Amino acid sequence: MGNEPIPAPLEPPAGTDLHAALARLGYTAFRPGQREAIETLLASHRLLLVAPTGGGKSLTYQLPATLLPGTTLVISPLIALMNDQVQALEARGIAATFLSATLEGEEVRRRMARTAAGAFKIVYVAPERLAFPGFRALLRDIEIPLVAVDEAHCISEWGHDFRPDYLQIGEVIAELRAARVLACTATATPVVRDEILERLGLGPDTPQVVRGFARPNLALRATEVTDGRDRAAHVDAQLAEALGQPGADRGVAIVYCPTRRGAEREATRLADRGWRAMPYHAGLTAEKRAEASRVFSEGTVEVIAATVAFGMGIDRPDVRTVIHLAPPGSVEAYYQEVGRAGRDGAPAWGLLLVSPGDMALRRRLLEHGEGVDPAALEHKWNLFLELMRWAEGGSCRHDAILRYFGDEAETLSGCGRCDVCEGLSGDGAAGDPETVTLVVRKALSAVARTHERFGLTAAVKLLRGVADPRLSRSGLDQTPTFGALSEHSEEWLLKLLRRCVTAGWVDFTSGDRPMVRLTSAGRAVMKAERPARLLLPSTADRSRATPRAPSRRRTAAVPVDDGAVDPELFEALRRHRRRLAREQGVPPYVVAGDRTLREIAATRPASLDELCALYGIGPARVEKYGPGFLEVVARTAGGPWAASTSLGHTDPDAR
Repeated sequence: MGNEPIPAPLEPPAGTDLHAALARLGYTAFRPGQREAIETLLASHRLLLVAPTGGGKSLTYQLPATLLPGTTLVISPLIALMNDQVQALEARGIAATFLSATLEGEEVRRRMARTAAGAFKIVYVAPERLAFPGFRALLRDIEIPLVAVDEAHCISEWGHDFRPDYLQIGEVIAELRAARVLACTATATPVVRDEILERLGLGPDTPQVVRGFARPNLALRATEVTDGRDRAAHVDAQLAEALGQPGADRGVAIVYCPTRRGAEREATRLADRGWRAMPYHAGLTAEKRAEASRVFSEGTVEVIAATVAFGMGIDRPDVRTVIHLAPPGSVEAYYQEVGRAGRDGAPAWGLLLVSPGDMALRRRLLEHGEGVDPAALEHKWNLFLELMRWAEGGSCRHDAILRYFGDEAETLSGCGRCDVCEGLSGDGAAGDPETVTLVVRKALSAVARTHERFGLTAAVKLLRGVADPRLSRSGLDQTPTFGALSEHSEEWLLKLLRRCVTAGWVDFTSGDRPMVRLTSAGRAVMKAERPARLLLPSTADRSRATPRAPSRRRTAAVPVDDGAVDPELFEALRRHRRRLAREQGVPPYVVAGDRTLREIAATRPASLDELCALYGIGPARVEKYGPGFLEVVARTAGGPWAASTSLGHTDPDAR
């Protein structure tokens, strides 16, 4: 059977006019990147499309479906969205249907019979439908010119929303060898994109279109809160800025809460303040959830206080603000949720509230999960740390998000609207480059002196100049660093060092008693070999300060350091990691995470010792993978390993 020729893909009619096809669907123009994606799919027969929620991904498979002969199969977990899209297609004269567990058995059989007769151009199915042998047989008997996999990140076991049902999709694609394949996702970092291609059986040369993550109308903010009263004050200030007064009809807001009880409590609190507010969470009855969704869509409610159960298929354009009372599990999850604000292009706001206990709580939740694999736990923890690193700030939040998703083309060198841009463009010392450089270098000097001997608090006391037995015994109280930042409080210095941690300049040793250490990137900053682009913590007494709505003015764009990452070397390292993971049958993150590869691509280590100092690389990984990484660095960027390596193998994916 393996020697059977692959049938030729079904082709659209010659001379197809994409703009005419677009008009038949009721649209007047393509959004940025849509035409490129459609043309790539039609020409290459394979495409991985990464675009944010609300970015128009559905058109990328709906338009080709109207041009190609046969029935396009769309696999999606969003049942509500299936129904909405089918209704919209039928209103435009496109025959479409969906199959899901919400339908009665007789209705499913009727729709399958019509599908077998070729009555539909598009059929939407939930991934669990693929487990039914009768449905798989039906697919083999009809012409399938295109398989579109929506929410494709769900196939990745180290993405933020893994679903086992998605693992069957690769088998279906293998059975429908003549079909084009489109994988769509709104939240896929490079490591997740690699896994999507691997799981779907698509080659590493599959074209990838990453676009549309730029949301310059969305002002992103992250603020640390100290207690419930502080949190409520920030929520109230953000609602007032985005919606004005209750009853002003300026749009709607979503407040994401970490627990069901918290959603109920916040909805009650907001209702007491005059807002038309309702809770939404999985613990409500189906009727109550449906009612909340309906009144939200109709606009008769102003604020939904919800858990992450709310949002699948939400497509209301005038959500003016999305507020998170606590950080979700990853940058991907956060951007998917906050991206529900401002889809109409008008000004909108995203506010993430963090508290000192968030990191400990998240770690505890991860460690107490059922059957957690240690490698998977560490990966999920690193995903959360990436979000906390982003929340700490230091550079434009908008551009940091774009770089995280690999959408470098749309960066703005400062959006001018986020809280960091406003802080960096202000008159205070927090954003002054000379002040920042001096303060950060002093802070990193303290870490260098306590390197792997003490924890973070010892470094704080060293900078503050506080008498401490540990400092005395080690002679650190006699160094120039002792009291180098004595003008700042210990609380302020701790926040500064935490920002250095999330910036990747400071890290901790492993074990029961983590000790602070300076990373190679931090050493480069300390030695002024790399810029210290960081927003210093506020010196205001936040415990007594009442938050006010930030200025709405658009400030001038602020240049942002893109880092020293060599993009060619980073891609070569990713290819090497993908080959190793494939050979060993392990997820790529077990070999190394993206952040580790970025550090390697930025610092270009020339020895195993230099490699061992980088983020995420311990002695075991250095012994197992270090020589290979150094060889890739030498081959791509040049260095002593280029001539001296004797590994005896090359990376076929690097060609």
